[in-house]
Amino acid sequence: MTDTLNVAMLGATGRMGRTLVPLILAASDLRLTGALAAPNDPSLGIDAGVLAGASSAGVAVTSDAARALDGAQVAIEFALPQGTLAHARLCAERSCAMVVGTTGHEPAARGEIEAVARIVPIVLAPNMSLGVNVLLRLAELAARALDVDYDAEIFEAHHRHKIDAPSGTALALGEAVAAARGQTLESVAVVARQGAVGARPRGAIGFSVVRGGDIVGDHRLILAGPGEQIELAHHAQDRSGFARGALVAARWVAGRPPALYSMRDVLGL
Repeated sequence: MTDTLNVAMLGATGRMGRTLVPLILAASDLRLTGALAAPNDPSLGIDAGVLAGASSAGVAVTSDAARALDGAQVAIEFALPQGTLAHARLCAERSCAMVVGTTGHEPAARGEIEAVARIVPIVLAPNMSLGVNVLLRLAELAARALDVDYDAEIFEAHHRHKIDAPSGTALALGEAVAAARGQTLESVAVVARQGAVGARPRGAIGFSVVRGGDIVGDHRLILAGPGEQIELAHHAQDRSGFARGALVAARWVAGRPPALYSMRDVLGL
């Protein structure tokens, strides 16, 4: 592998794409080689760097995924979940590693991504933030230390444009708590409450969701027990934390053996 890592940005015109492109251009060990957007995106043909408010990248935004991946050693994807599998298959054809920050995948698609990860290494994480991934580990430790008399409630808030709920990060928090308690999240999750729902089931993991304004991302785990409660929280002030984590993952995954990795693997947690 050369000293400079060739990176394709899939979802270059979205919020995360426009945050990541300037960071890629500013890094001495990274080179932007492709920028992908949807076929109906009004920014097609515009220089990806200029579009992101940075210097010219010499890379025009394209809707042709094969063209965007040409020459890339790692692809970073923050896009719609419907496109991830096709992108992953193209990466497999080109022996291109992948970092997937896209959320909202259906279980069947997740299974197919796992199959592609037997061909090329893929980091798949609902949240690339280093702080959030430390939070997930702390949630696991807290849930393991406390029994189900400590009720677990997860709160998350995002901007009005986010299309999936609860967020991938909130679900990952729930999975961390459930796994630490020997449960499956599917069997104990409560994602909606309305009307006379009765007493809270013992061992349930509840979710609360807010969508509004330009909230970048807030997540909080509450463990409410007899006479006390513990709160673990992460508040994103902007998207740079997610972007920097994605670049840490990109540098880490390039050249790794094929497998489906998480940010926990990347950070050695």
